[in-house]
Amino acid sequence: MSTEYRFVEDLPDLIDAAEYDDHPEGRLVRLRISWDETGVEVLGDAFRPDTLEALLEKMGPDAVEQMLCG
Repeated sequence: MSTEYRFVEDLPDLIDAAEYDDHPEGRLVRLRISWDETGVEVLGDAFRPDTLEALLEKMGPDAVEQMLCG
């Protein structure tokens, strides 16, 4: 089974812009994991999207929702 990738308009921010100066190397990744009767949801935020994408890919999700930033 392959992962479905889709873009969405909005996802919650887990990293605040005020934290940027505290992490000049850009390696901050933050995750929020929640679950209910329908399954598990992993929400991630990172300075480097490729790092977060690699982590999520290893989890083997059915779908990944992404938001374009900028």
